Amino acid sequence: MNKVIVVIGAGSIGQAIARRVSAGKHVLLADLKQENADAAAKVLADAGFEVTTAVVDVGSRASVHALVETATALGNVTGLIHAAGVSPSQATPATILKIDLYGTALILEEFGNVIAEGGAGVVIASQSGHRLPGLSTEQNTALATTPTEQLLALPMLQSDQIKDSLHAYQLSKRGNSLRVMAEAVRWGKRGARINTISPGIIFTPLARDELNGPRGEGYRRMIDLSPAKRGGTPDEVGAVGALLMGEDGGFITGSDFLMDGGVTASYWYGELAAK
Repeated sequence: MNKVIVVIGAGSIGQAIARRVSAGKHVLLADLKQENADAAAKVLADAGFEVTTAVVDVGSRASVHALVETATALGNVTGLIHAAGVSPSQATPATILKIDLYGTALILEEFGNVIAEGGAGVVIASQSGHRLPGLSTEQNTALATTPTEQLLALPMLQSDQIKDSLHAYQLSKRGNSLRVMAEAVRWGKRGARINTISPGIIFTPLARDELNGPRGEGYRRMIDLSPAKRGGTPDEVGAVGALLMGEDGGFITGSDFLMDGGVTASYWYGELAAK
C-alpha cells in the first residue's frame, strides 16, 4: 500500500519539506486554490514525485474531513505537513483565528485519527508566537485542550480582547505550538509524532507581501537587528522539517523549533528590545 504524505498549503515551505521527505511516497498536495495546488504539483512531478492534488478549506470541518478521506483512499498516511495560513497583513482578526488557530486544531484532530504507526507531522507556526507575553497556565491549557468546535468561543479570543490582526496572529501561533504539544500525547498512542516549526522571516511570497505592506519597515528592522542579519530560505525550513519527520528525529515530539535568525532573542534581550 502507498505511503502518503499530505501537504496542506502549496507554498514554498510546504514544498521544501515535501521534497525532503517524499521520495518513493505519494504526495497529496492540498490548497485553498486549485491553481496553486496544480502549479506546485507540476514542480514536484517534474522533479520525480508522484502527486495528487486536492482543494481544501482548513476552516471547514467538512472540507478537512473530505481531505482525510481522499488521503486514506490513496494509502497509509505516514506524514503530514501543515503549512497553510494567513498573515496579519492579509486578513481580519476573525479570519486569522478561524484559519490559523481553529483550522490547525481541526487538521491535528482529523489527521490524528488516521495517522499511521511510525508516522510524523510538522505544523508551521511562527516566531510571532514567541513574542506574545506569557499567558496564564489556564489560558495555555485552554488553547491546548479545548475541544476544537469550542475553541473560538474562548473568552480570551473574543473581539473585545483581541487588539488587532497581529495580536490574533500571535495568539494563533502560540496556540499552534501548545495544541501540538497536547496532540503529541494523542498521536503517541498511535505510534506517531507531531511537532511545530516557528520560522522567522522566510523569503516566500507571503513574506514579500509583509515586506511590501504596512509593516514592511518593521520587518526590515527585524532583519537588520537580528544576529543573523538576513532572512531565511524555505530550504532551511525544509532541513528542519526533514529532521523532525525522519528517523533521526524519532525521539522528538510535542516540541516547537524556533528558527528566526535570532530575531526573538534580539526582541527580548537585544537591540530590538523595547527601550
